[in-house]
Amino acid sequence: MEPAGLVGSITECIDHVAAANSLAVLAKIGAVGVTNQRETTVVWDKVTGEALYDAIVWLDNRTRGTVAALVARTPSKNKNHFLNICGLPISTYFSAVKLRWLIDNISRVKEAHDAGRLMFGTVDSWIIYNLTGAEDGGVHVTDVTNASRTMLMNLKTLAWDPDMIAYVHLPNVKSSAEIYGYVKSGPFAGIPISGCVGDQQAALLGQRCTNPGDLKNTYGTGCFMLFNTGKD
Repeated sequence: MEPAGLVGSITECIDHVAAANSLAVLAKIGAVGVTNQRETTVVWDKVTGEALYDAIVWLDNRTRGTVAALVARTPSKNKNHFLNICGLPISTYFSAVKLRWLIDNISRVKEAHDAGRLMFGTVDSWIIYNLTGAEDGGVHVTDVTNASRTMLMNLKTLAWDPDMIAYVHLPNVKSSAEIYGYVKSGPFAGIPISGCVGDQQAALLGQRCTNPGDLKNTYGTGCFMLFNTGKD
């Protein structure tokens, strides 16, 4: 999946919306939000804003060798070694393993990493970064629903865990509803970006499961049960 193509499709969508509506209607747009398929990993250059490799989607299994190597390095030699920190097993599924594979296997990514220029994010981070200006002041953020699927976020602190992260520019972890920045250019210029929710959590909210105890299943590539646990 080409990261530039993702941005291009969003720009095209915005242009179509602008062309189909009057200025009076567009003036009523109060904010825009982002939802995305989680785990998919994008890496780019901090200086140029250029993506350094194709986005690696959640079901890509090229990282099987990386998983085996990471499990072997843990004191317990167990895939669940970090479960108490991030809630996830060491698996091909999650973003951190894909990031490790990229650094180990793609020369441009390793060069940016070694030079301190490597930026990482899931698709939401890439989209918000580009909408807010990219290398010209773009905001580098994600929300807790996306960060929780990277293997790098501590579920208790809702922040990047210092024992889990390498030397790479990680997005700031924010709540799912606050102003992250403003659209830099185009028909939506100046409109705040104030929502970011990943995949099934977005569906949970969209179907109004807003009270503790509310629950829903999402049927797609699998059956995923989402449960509103309130503040816990």
